[in-house]
Amino acid sequence: MRQIGLNSVRTSIQWTRLIQDFETGSVNEDALRFYNAVIDEFLRQNITPVMNLHHFDLPIELYEKYGGWESKKVVDLFAIFAQRCFELFGDRVKNWITFNEPMVIVEGEYLYQFHYPKLVDGKKACQVLFNLNLASAKAIEIFKRSDCAKSGGRIGIVLNLTPAYPRSNSAEDLQAARFAEEFKNHAFLDPAINGKFSEYLTEILDRDGVLWNSTPDELETILKNTIDFLGVNYYHPSRIKARESDFDNSHGWLPEKYFEEFMPADARINPYRGWEIYPQAMYDIAINVRDRYHNINWYVAENGMGVEGEERFRDSDGFIDDSYRIDFLKEHLTYLHKAISEGSNCFGFHAWTPIDCWSWSNAYKNRYGFIAVDLPTQDKKIKKSGFWFRDVARNNGFDCDV
Repeated sequence: MRQIGLNSVRTSIQWTRLIQDFETGSVNEDALRFYNAVIDEFLRQNITPVMNLHHFDLPIELYEKYGGWESKKVVDLFAIFAQRCFELFGDRVKNWITFNEPMVIVEGEYLYQFHYPKLVDGKKACQVLFNLNLASAKAIEIFKRSDCAKSGGRIGIVLNLTPAYPRSNSAEDLQAARFAEEFKNHAFLDPAINGKFSEYLTEILDRDGVLWNSTPDELETILKNTIDFLGVNYYHPSRIKARESDFDNSHGWLPEKYFEEFMPADARINPYRGWEIYPQAMYDIAINVRDRYHNINWYVAENGMGVEGEERFRDSDGFIDDSYRIDFLKEHLTYLHKAISEGSNCFGFHAWTPIDCWSWSNAYKNRYGFIAVDLPTQDKKIKKSGFWFRDVARNNGFDCDV
């Protein structure tokens, strides 16, 4: 990582690895030694660790005993976990993230069945959405009282944003896109930055009978404990149109009650993920954060291109020529640069990911890294994109048309 010019890296502390008693927050000593070693090595390499508290890895016991993120008991246990992390590592880790992609928890676990427990329950999904916002705010509340915060530390959240673009300017398509934008993106952006949910969204959810249960004290906690900075994961947009077919309510309420997604005929697609490649959305996200969210300090926490079967681009020396990844990043960074030049407060860029890594659903099927991993030998080799990124860091950019 140091060889390719990285000066910061985001990684995570796994709740079930560090904490051996969720109620008391007692710590596993082997895990403590492990995380201390990781943090200390980052610092020795002059790489700033950005530490994330939750990346889809809720301990299984908390699903079995309490129902996972459906439970506010789990919210309180998360606060205990966060406090222990700040106490143990806050002397060296000054940049913290509460959650990575909390909307994926909502969608994967409670709407679209791609993460355990693979439920389809819109009412539970909305409660989980609220509880995750509350858990983030409670962690922030604890952090603000910590020595880490008092010594200049800061805390944020990382959200995966999929800007919703309407099919047309018809009133129906615009309304469909508005709901998709509010639910998919602003349901976490608004409370994280503004301290409250949008009235537009809550009125619709309330009318449909799926609004979360909350108390005045919980809403006050969210209001008073907003983020210091925002992380944005961007991979693809959402293309939205008004519903053209009757909504199938056999599973109960789903956000698709108000919209349908489609893929434009001329869309560029990453065939390995089925995602549209649309770099301009990087600019649109940056301007939206600038204009709607008080130009908060933010950074790109993830952006990248997963490719299956990268071995076919490997030469006899084991070097992978991933020029396609360089082209992808160049386009996105060019649009990011344009937004920065127009006043957006973006302070950094992290690609997903430095080293080829394991995925929850796809194992090592798709490779994203600047650094290749040979699974049988665990040998690591820098790809062409890694050397390119090193030069971008050294030169503070590359030639591009803005």
